[in-house]
Amino acid sequence: MIDRYTRPKMGAIFSLENKYRIWQEIEVLACEAEATLGERGAVDVSGVTAADAAWIRQHAAFDVDEVGAIEATTHHDVIAFLTDLGQHIDQDVPAGQPKPSRFVHYGMTSSDLGDTCLCYQLVQAMDIIIEDFRALGRICKERAFEFEDTLCVGRTHGIHAEPMTIGMKFGAWAWAISRDLARLEDARSCSAARGAISGAVGSYSSIDPYVEEYVCEHLGLKPDPLSTQVIARDNHAHIATALAISAATLEQIATEVRALQKTDTLEAEEPFAQGQKGSSAMPHKRNPITAERVCGLARVIKANAQVALDNVALWHERDISHSSTERVALTDSFIALDYIAAKMAWILGGLKIYPANCLANLERTRGLIYSSKVLLALVDTGISREAAYAIVQRNAMQVWDDIQQARSGASFKELLEADPEVSLDTDALDRIFDPWQFLQRKPVLFKRLGELEF
Repeated sequence: MIDRYTRPKMGAIFSLENKYRIWQEIEVLACEAEATLGERGAVDVSGVTAADAAWIRQHAAFDVDEVGAIEATTHHDVIAFLTDLGQHIDQDVPAGQPKPSRFVHYGMTSSDLGDTCLCYQLVQAMDIIIEDFRALGRICKERAFEFEDTLCVGRTHGIHAEPMTIGMKFGAWAWAISRDLARLEDARSCSAARGAISGAVGSYSSIDPYVEEYVCEHLGLKPDPLSTQVIARDNHAHIATALAISAATLEQIATEVRALQKTDTLEAEEPFAQGQKGSSAMPHKRNPITAERVCGLARVIKANAQVALDNVALWHERDISHSSTERVALTDSFIALDYIAAKMAWILGGLKIYPANCLANLERTRGLIYSSKVLLALVDTGISREAAYAIVQRNAMQVWDDIQQARSGASFKELLEADPEVSLDTDALDRIFDPWQFLQRKPVLFKRLGELEF
């Protein structure tokens, strides 16, 4: 019997061995449900007895290679599996006695088996992804507090903006991962954990709804309220888009790591293992190859979400245009996301931070990052915002010009001190040009972060 609390590795979830094992369990459970109905005197049931169901449970088995050989002739995977399963069930039945395998798949259609199995696999896979992201969240939260007071410059449009801390970056990533977790858990509960044993067009024409309830309960799934032979693919699109958004989060974080590792910035660096080589031509290179790999595979996962969205529209009650694509897209998305989540845990857990470079970059624009505080201080003296903005921008542009031309020159603060239109004394400017003046309310952010649980 399947133990739904034992999680295989991601690749194994989508193996033929695991799929057929789940198929076998679904068929056995359906026979047990039919036997229960028979004992209750229900009508329109298969006639399977408790003894038959026990025999089927004990003797049910399959051989992946045998199924493949049969499918080469039938060109129908479910029929091939049922043929092989039936042979195993009946091989020890005494001659002349009825074959118990006749009760297998009674009143069911292929999608009852395939879709319920797929949903069970999706639950298995979602559980792994959810744990991956919990681990990532814990890493980001821990490192956020580690670097809570490590100053760096914040950038908007890639341009230096105002002082912040490295811990705030990790904290923002922790919150993004928390939102991903909420989406993943919702997709698991609302869309993955479903099952359907309802017959050819979902009308239970030859099978009692109790069979569906019984099978789903034992697999930890919820019966689909009205399947039309297939479980509607908006459920799978929900899952695929949750995976895609989660991949986009990892891509965002990896992109920031790559940007911070640029030689011109070098505030952070992904781990570089002993003996690792960065380039076949340039021995000095230490490239952010793992972060780049994360970004690349995230694109595949995001693209696969479009496949899942396209699979929502099927002809009438069903067709199989979705089947071939989702076997590739869903499988690849789960395997790829599990992989890049592990890589991001490795990157973020071992990410090297260079505080001295952070400080050097903070002052690289010769004090321009304090312009917003200067603007407000001038407004507080009584002049208009427009006049204050003009004074600040005029001095700032002079500094920018010197920086662009690689000329030595006065700092922003020195220009302001020499400007007769600036009515701020040295003490006021000293207070303004203190990066911690921008971060007095930072404790609010970290109090919120401290309450975040993974």
